Amino acid sequence: MAHATLWWLVAGGVVALELVTGTFYLLMLALGLCAGAIAAHAGASLSVQLIVAAGVGVSAVVAWHLYKRKAGAGISARTLRSVNLDIGEVVQIDAWAPDGTATVKYRGASWTAIHRPGVSPSPGLHRVAELVGNRLLVEPE
Repeated sequence: MAHATLWWLVAGGVVALELVTGTFYLLMLALGLCAGAIAAHAGASLSVQLIVAAGVGVSAVVAWHLYKRKAGAGISARTLRSVNLDIGEVVQIDAWAPDGTATVKYRGASWTAIHRPGVSPSPGLHRVAELVGNRLLVEPE
């Protein structure tokens, strides 16, 4: 069996494994395996095929890791509605305590609400912006 055929079979196996596990990093390694197959088609020796596959695979993994770290740095999971369904809900605040907190009835229980820094507390309707521990961080609607 030709080297290129083996490279393609292993790449297909890694893609199938990625579909089972759901990790995107295996797709990056599969790109390296595809690069090894292309090097085999080009007639490169086995050592060159291995170097090309390793270089492309590792470079793709590092590039994806850096991209994900940069893209996810500004977004907190506490502010995503897909993580917490309380985000975006509206609560009525009747009065603020001197310490900057308020007690609100929400979902049948008493919650402590805090206001976003830099926003002066005022009574009225507020939207839940994020959860900080067991407190609702709210901002005026």
